Amino acid sequence: MIGTVLCYVLLPAARLLQALRDAFFTYRKNVLLAKSPSTQIEGVFAATRGRLVPEEQEALLQRWLEEGADNLPASESVPTVRKVSVTLTSDWLEGSELLMTSLSDLNTSPEVTQCADQQHLELNALASSELQDHAVAELARLPSEETVTVAGSAPWAAMVPQTDHQTAGCAGINVEVLNDDPAVLAWSLACDAEAVPPVLPAQPIQDAVPFYPVSTEVPYHEILWRDWEDLSVQPCVLEQVSKNTPLFEFRVMSYNILAQDLVEQGLDLYVHCHPDILNWNYRLPNLLQEIQHWDPDVLCLQEVQENHYWEQLEPTFKEMGFACFYKRRTGTKTDGCAVCYKRSRFQLISLSPIEYFRPGLDILNRDNVGLVLLLQPVLPEGLGLKAVSPFCVANTHVLFNPRRGDIKLAQVALLLAEIDKIARTTEGSYYPVILCGDLNSVPDSPLYKFIRNGELSYHGMPAWKVSGQEDFSQQLYSRKLLAPLWPSSLGVTDKCQYVTLCQPKKPGRREYSRDFLLQFRFCDAACERPPQLVLLEGVTDAKPDRPAHWPKPTAMVKDPDPQPFIPRCSGVIQHGLNLTSVYSHFLPQRGRPEVTTMPMGLGATVDYIFYSAEPVENKAGRRLYKDGALKLLGRLSLLSEDVLLMANGLPNSFCSSDHLCLLASFGLEISSLRES
Repeated sequence: MIGTVLCYVLLPAARLLQALRDAFFTYRKNVLLAKSPSTQIEGVFAATRGRLVPEEQEALLQRWLEEGADNLPASESVPTVRKVSVTLTSDWLEGSELLMTSLSDLNTSPEVTQCADQQHLELNALASSELQDHAVAELARLPSEETVTVAGSAPWAAMVPQTDHQTAGCAGINVEVLNDDPAVLAWSLACDAEAVPPVLPAQPIQDAVPFYPVSTEVPYHEILWRDWEDLSVQPCVLEQVSKNTPLFEFRVMSYNILAQDLVEQGLDLYVHCHPDILNWNYRLPNLLQEIQHWDPDVLCLQEVQENHYWEQLEPTFKEMGFACFYKRRTGTKTDGCAVCYKRSRFQLISLSPIEYFRPGLDILNRDNVGLVLLLQPVLPEGLGLKAVSPFCVANTHVLFNPRRGDIKLAQVALLLAEIDKIARTTEGSYYPVILCGDLNSVPDSPLYKFIRNGELSYHGMPAWKVSGQEDFSQQLYSRKLLAPLWPSSLGVTDKCQYVTLCQPKKPGRREYSRDFLLQFRFCDAACERPPQLVLLEGVTDAKPDRPAHWPKPTAMVKDPDPQPFIPRCSGVIQHGLNLTSVYSHFLPQRGRPEVTTMPMGLGATVDYIFYSAEPVENKAGRRLYKDGALKLLGRLSLLSEDVLLMANGLPNSFCSSDHLCLLASFGLEISSLRES
């Protein structure tokens, strides 16, 4: 991390105020340089320099009078010299490493402590008022590449501007000599490093990139700190532990990594970011380091740009031991979804990519896609005759458009139908399911409730209300959902199952007796005169009367399905996968909701990991669950909106996507081969 210290001469009274402005500007810049890319700070502070309010000017003047006025005789006249720009360079830990390192480890790290102490000593040496004139004069006379020692500090390498140089630990200091007003070290550099005043809110800057510095007392890596929440103490998990039942544990990550093409197409969404941190060459190492640190066994990615996947991501993931599968969005889109799993831990049973686009259907005319895999866990050697159940993992990225909730519902229904096909066992039950993705819907929205509760009555609902992203209730016209939501030609029932699967053909020709067919002679459908039927007096103008002894059709036909029969035109859709969310979407310790993304400075949760559980009861229309065969063992905590605002939103210099990654740990019961 590169820090820059601008040194200024303490001028006579006529120029004192301007010098103090420069000093305070330098002080703020040095503090933020410890937390942000140098290029970002350079650009912003170049525009904000000298914009102090009167209160700040008076405070600076008073402090200088108390601490440094006696060091300069009132009658002394400072000759005009050249401004010296001193650049401190060091091998500080990268910001992304700080995010993933224990705070206690950082506090005790010898490299960090040694480097920080050495920089502090150098700054104190520079601040010595007795050596100011001597240092400036000596530096002005030095030729390029000459070495000078000041007050016993580390050697300084005097460098000509724009000259390549090598940095050696914390001792390398680049000095640029420029023709300008006289300047030496400001009073602020002589202050103790811990006495840092709070940074005032950034002043509005015309034609500049908006920047919102964080509080100087809290480093970035502490602001964005995410805890691992151990959920293995839940009663259902403790019960398994008490029975000495082993679990096959694995981690699943869901991450929208922000395709670079989408960044360049929507730069207005990222005006708060410095252009350098939006560069793919900057973002890629951060993303890979974050994934490698959390070490997931199954990785579900969204917004994966196709050329980046084939050229960079897939080769890297294969070196990390992953098997990878990718599905690009249809049409002209350049990004898609990817699912990767560790070859040493799983074997692929089946793979099913999904395209939601259906030609000629307005309800499915978008290019979103998904992937559904059935994986068989691989048990380590030495367990004997043991077995573990396969599980299904699905990944998708649903349409963003907040106004088209009808399309979102149809896409989710297609995904659930595919999961129903892949995860269904021969006995008719389901293997455990893990559903990941960016659903572009907020918690407790109708779409979220449909996935979690297994049922949604949608008829007459405004389309914008489905996802809950925005409120368009004030508009005069809004699209409403009508039943049926999709045509029967799609081949998907209102229970989110493929028609061919829910109505299997039995072997042999089905034969009906005459008596069986006659019992429908007087049913309601047979007694209804078709409107297009030609009227023939005495033939088609009469409605047959059902004889009194004739049984009613409802008493003759029995539905083998124990669930209530719901006609397709009722406006209700269902599914039977019993899914619940890994996250609670609320941070009780902060009293604020969790967020997974932050578009335009507004936090929201749109990313999810759902998993199979056992329903317990329905309370006030909300289904309650407990862990079943698939047990939730832990999760990586999310952050709140106010915390992300302190870090200048998403993306930032440490988080290189506009979404946070989701991570959960699961356990599958390992049973004996006889039981399985």
